[in-house]
Amino acid sequence: MSVRAMGVLGQACRLGRCAQVLRQSHRSAPAAFNIALGSQHSPGALSLRRYSTETKQASGTVVDKHEFQAETRQLLDIVARSLYSDHEVFVRELISNASDALEKFRYTSLSAGGENLTGKDRPLEIRITTDKPLMQLIIQDTGIGMTKEELVSNLGTIARSGSKKFLEQMKETQQGASSEASSNIIGQFGVGFYSSFIVANKVEVFTRAAVPDAPGLRWSTDGSGTYEIEEVPDVELGTRIVLHLKTDCREYADEERIKAVIKKYSNFVGSPILLNGKQANEIKPLWLLEPQSISKEQHHDFYRFISNSFDVPRFTLHYNADVPLSIHALLYFPEGKPGLFEMSRDGNTGVALYTRKVLIQSKTEHLLPKWLRFVKGVVDSEDIPLNLSRELLQNSSLIRKLSSVISTRVIRFLQERSKKQPEEYEAFYRDYGLFLKEGIVTSSDASEKEEIAKLLRFESSKSETASGRMSLEEYYNAVPAEQQNIYYLAAPNRVLAESSPYYESLKKRNELVLFCYEPYDELVLMQLGKFKSKKLLSVEKEMREESKETTTTADFGEGSLLRSELDALIPWLEEELKGQVIKVKATTRLDTHPCVITVEEMAAARHFIRTQSHQVPEQNRFALLQPELEINPKHPIIKKLNKLRESDKDLAQLIAKQLFANAMVGAGLAEDPRMLLTNMNTLLSRALEKY
Repeated sequence: MSVRAMGVLGQACRLGRCAQVLRQSHRSAPAAFNIALGSQHSPGALSLRRYSTETKQASGTVVDKHEFQAETRQLLDIVARSLYSDHEVFVRELISNASDALEKFRYTSLSAGGENLTGKDRPLEIRITTDKPLMQLIIQDTGIGMTKEELVSNLGTIARSGSKKFLEQMKETQQGASSEASSNIIGQFGVGFYSSFIVANKVEVFTRAAVPDAPGLRWSTDGSGTYEIEEVPDVELGTRIVLHLKTDCREYADEERIKAVIKKYSNFVGSPILLNGKQANEIKPLWLLEPQSISKEQHHDFYRFISNSFDVPRFTLHYNADVPLSIHALLYFPEGKPGLFEMSRDGNTGVALYTRKVLIQSKTEHLLPKWLRFVKGVVDSEDIPLNLSRELLQNSSLIRKLSSVISTRVIRFLQERSKKQPEEYEAFYRDYGLFLKEGIVTSSDASEKEEIAKLLRFESSKSETASGRMSLEEYYNAVPAEQQNIYYLAAPNRVLAESSPYYESLKKRNELVLFCYEPYDELVLMQLGKFKSKKLLSVEKEMREESKETTTTADFGEGSLLRSELDALIPWLEEELKGQVIKVKATTRLDTHPCVITVEEMAAARHFIRTQSHQVPEQNRFALLQPELEINPKHPIIKKLNKLRESDKDLAQLIAKQLFANAMVGAGLAEDPRMLLTNMNTLLSRALEKY
């Protein structure tokens, strides 16, 4: 066996031990032993036949006996245990094989040569029977069936896919004209049948091909060394697989257990699945239907089924595309508020990945970004390459591309809802706006950030009620083209925003300002940086930048302290507040407030105070923040303080410290406002001494 062949097999099976077993067996097996990739069976096929013999039973029936290599039991164990993470997926694999057999019969009956098929009027269905006393599970289809040669080549060879060969023949004969038929064929790798050995210690296959005079055949093996093929009477057209279950897998002889597996993996298989005579897959794959043909009630039922919830969808996105990928998506936006697990980033996304109506993963990682984890629904793509078990995706770059396409479509859909259904979108934004903001913070794509930003809504200085919230795009269009900034102010509520010292100057100039009430809003806007051509700028940052431009000869207006008085007061304040402020200066931007604190990045500073400041000593904390104290030279408190520093130094010191503490609280930079009480009580005692 060639090194290249062994490498390909090891990669395809994802089995280090598999390759080792085969190398050992190749060294010990005679030359007649045929084990190769690219043999006469099919590329990538692993033939397990060593030789065959014919024996005649007492009844006169000829039994064709084929011997596996000595390590076949071990090899089947490796295949079964290493390719599939859950035992229950063998049901999905066998149902998928049965569905393929039905699709092959359906296609062949409609194509050239179909008139020679027998039993064309029989119902095409999958029948599953559970037998607890006998510990058996029987899966039967009324599909195309198999001849003796097909039994030998398909079931005697691991990794040879009859479905894949059928698709190749279709392409050769029809030159791709039958895309609908090919899209219904699921199997591609030819190992699904061997998942039976996860749960069974013996497997029997009864089959009869849908061609004239085809005999009934029985294929059986316990996987230990040989398999037998014999002709048997009274075999129905199609294929019936009888699994003799292991003792520790007897649960799969229980009807309810099999029903649950069908519901989980194979609920949307196109053909009827009858479990002990009752249809088990009654829900239609709505994502493959025409959107106009689906009623609201059908959407509600389907949404509840896939999301395991009891509410109804707020919005529904039914999306089909052929380029750049083949995508059929049906996505729902919940009406209910997000649950505790959805709020956590540790939660899984709510979108299931299907291929040709068969579930691959119910919670698919990376199919949608984490910030869209509240979206429920289904994505079905024929372009997804799967490994042998259909559980792990082979090509992560393709998944990233699929994720990008779907995410872009979801964002555009929400933008459309915000314009066409503003009231409904407003209600959605109240419940799920946090996720949109998370998307801006976590996305690494600047263009995607800006598209998500179009979905944000804020109150503004010119809106009278919360319902008057505006988007960044509306702000952009409302201000003059020459205005370079979009201003925003973070505050707990509107009252505090409008009375903020940072807003006073902009209010005088009648500037439009966005009010951000959530603690993380300013971090989101800081992360966003700009919207279109305008820079997103906090009013605190705007105030600090403008104060840098203030000259020492600035006119502070009538009623303010003289320049000589300021030249004496400012050094005194810097000395009294040494270690707490790096600089004190006068400002013209205040009116009703005596002073204000500015730092270089207020949003980052506030986030630091909320999350990490308790780990840092106070002196180091001020060194990191580097706050500047800006005083209003016209304010009565500042003017009185200037006099007190000469007449009552102790009281002046108390007032200076209290002014600084008040400014820190107003800026949202006080770690614990209760620390103010001691100094405040002392100050009150001094104020009441005269009484």
